[in-house]
Amino acid sequence: MRLVSPLFVVWTLFLPLAPAKAEPACGHRADVLKELSERYKEASVALGLASNGSLLEVFSSNGGATWTIIATSPSGTSCLVAAGEDWQPTKPVTQASGHPV
Repeated sequence: MRLVSPLFVVWTLFLPLAPAKAEPACGHRADVLKELSERYKEASVALGLASNGSLLEVFSSNGGATWTIIATSPSGTSCLVAAGEDWQPTKPVTQASGHPV
């Protein structure tokens, strides 16, 4: 039986960075990456550029026990989008030519 959910633990990482009102939990990108790496042993497993210019990244621990998704603005501020457990990678969708879609 788990006493503390990894989701709760990851969320508490961002609480000291968030203001008192109900805004997203955010911090400097370098600080967020350091915490994800050192405390949760998470590394980047996927990324993409959002239409608003933000970098969206998925981080996962080895074996996928925990995962975190952050969005980083062009100014370098990273905000928590989601976090959870049991990350499962999938194969890219391919066209009949064999190339990824």
